[in-house]
This record gives sequence, structure tokens and C-alpha cells, in this order.
Amino acid sequence: MSFYDYSITKPDGSELSMKEFEGKVVLIVNTATGCGFTPHYKDLEAMYEDFSGKGFEIVDVPCNQFAGQTPGTDEEIHEFCQLKYNTQFPQMKKTDVNGENAAPLFTYLKSQKGFGGFGIGPAALAMAAMCKKADKDYKNNPDIKWNFTKFIVDREGNVVARFEPTASMKEVRNFVEKLM
Repeated sequence: MSFYDYSITKPDGSELSMKEFEGKVVLIVNTATGCGFTPHYKDLEAMYEDFSGKGFEIVDVPCNQFAGQTPGTDEEIHEFCQLKYNTQFPQMKKTDVNGENAAPLFTYLKSQKGFGGFGIGPAALAMAAMCKKADKDYKNNPDIKWNFTKFIVDREGNVVARFEPTASMKEVRNFVEKLM
């Protein structure tokens, strides 16, 4: 199966097919409203405003699997994002990204781009320490480790990058810009 064979559930229960994004660069991100990385929304929205007219899409998938940092209903999450960050990109239904109930789209994304490390710096060290407590072998499985893990899909439907939440948003933006 390819990226375009998958879909993700919208808040109204309907499905958003990835086929709708053929020929576009797509960033898929699992998000949270109460996380230290939640300010990534500001940079994501700026990217969306700058690139959406050039064939760029963001798919925002709220997830409550990481320390319960996405409380509330889909409507409350959407309202928070619009009021605090003026987000305009599509936001999906709150969804699991790991485990037996993980959305098939995320299982596919993880199979294409596994975990590559948190990088360097204080946030990277903190994330590594936290993950090691939960799973001593965390480095060797493709599971999403935390909120705001970003997958980039190119215009041909290839999963070309995975950015952990500790990656700078400037690095993410530069990568996307090169694909535009």
C-alpha cells in the first residue's frame, strides 16, 4: 500500500483520504494542547500560511497517548487551536498513534520512517531520559515517542522525513521549503 491508500478520521466521523493530497507536500503531525511543544502550532500555522497556496498541506492529528496532554473533546481542542494559534489547516479526530488501536496511517508512516533519535541539546537529553524510563529499548522501535512528531511526505507520496518534537521548527520549515 502507498500513502495515498490511507485515510484518517475527521471530527465529524467522515474519512479524509490521503488521495486528496496527491501532488502535494504533506506534513502529518500528532499534536497536543497541553504540552511543552504546543507552541509548535505557531510555526506550523506560519508554514501553512506561507506554503498552502504552493501545494503544501498539514494534517493535524490530536493524540492523548502522551501523559494525557490532549484532554477535552474534538470541538474543545479545535476551539483552543483556533483561538490561541489561529490554525487554519485541517484538524482530525483525536486518535491513537501507537499500540493496537493506532490509526493505520500512523502505522504506515512509522514503517516508512522509524525513530532516528532526539538530536542534541537539553530538550533531547530530557526526552531521551524520559523515554528510557518507560522503555529501555525505545531507540530500537519505530513508535512515536511524544507529541508533535512530524512526518513529511513528498509530492510523489514518499515519506521522506520524520522530525521528532525536539527538532527545531526552522529545520522542519527548511526541509519543507526545499520540497516546494
